[in-house]
Amino acid sequence: MIVPDDELRGPELPEGVLGVNTKTGELTEWHPMTLLWWDTWRKSAQAQTFTDTDWAFLIDTALMHHSMWDKGQWTLAAEVRLRAAKFGATPEDRARLKLKVDDPAPRQTVPNNSAAPNVSDINSRRARLTG
Repeated sequence: MIVPDDELRGPELPEGVLGVNTKTGELTEWHPMTLLWWDTWRKSAQAQTFTDTDWAFLIDTALMHHSMWDKGQWTLAAEVRLRAAKFGATPEDRARLKLKVDDPAPRQTVPNNSAAPNVSDINSRRARLTG
């Protein structure tokens, strides 16, 4: 079981691998959607288990992701999805991989007293009982 911690792991996307923009003569920048996608992976709970070869595979996948968004090469979407699935991108992928990501802090539900007026807060009940 892995607990998310929001730590940024792995390398940044490499500069210079996308070539030079022929119009401006400057290095091509990563598409903003790919930068967002990459940082999502770097912050994911699964990233705690990634090795150097995993990051290299994901960089290759990021190149495809960039081409999808920057050049409209949507035929790459299926390959990007298959590659991301190997790392547990969706709840279904994680279940198939038997990868459990635990919630770092269980969410507490607060009863809505207007919806259930006969329900009292446990803390007030506890205070009445203990004096």
